[in-house]
Amino acid sequence: MASKIAAINHYRPMIEYGKTVDWKDVAEYIAISTGLNPSEIIAVLLELHQAIIYFNRRGHGVRLEGLGTYLPQVNYKGQFDISYRPDGALKRALNNKFSADLINKQHIGMSSEQVVALWNSEHPEDPVT
Repeated sequence: MASKIAAINHYRPMIEYGKTVDWKDVAEYIAISTGLNPSEIIAVLLELHQAIIYFNRRGHGVRLEGLGTYLPQVNYKGQFDISYRPDGALKRALNNKFSADLINKQHIGMSSEQVVALWNSEHPEDPVT
């Protein structure tokens, strides 16, 4: 007997990820539109990295307009971490003209009941009950 979660995970829409870009790729992209050279941009990105650490270590959140907010956190064991909350404009921009390929795109908008019915019709030997 399959679980409802297994059926939903099987049919849910997913992004077909491409290669993850790194600092060099980002720097080259920014260099095209700014006139700066990639090594200057990498230097700025590295300093931004250090600035977030500097302010978070002192208990300050760092809000970068258009990017998001980095907040220091501590767990019950005393281990520190950084929480990232993306900027609303960044999330909205992602939903406008998304161009990557999607897996199971045809299932967007299906209810969990519809997904279970689809699973049960395609997997009669292992139904969700």
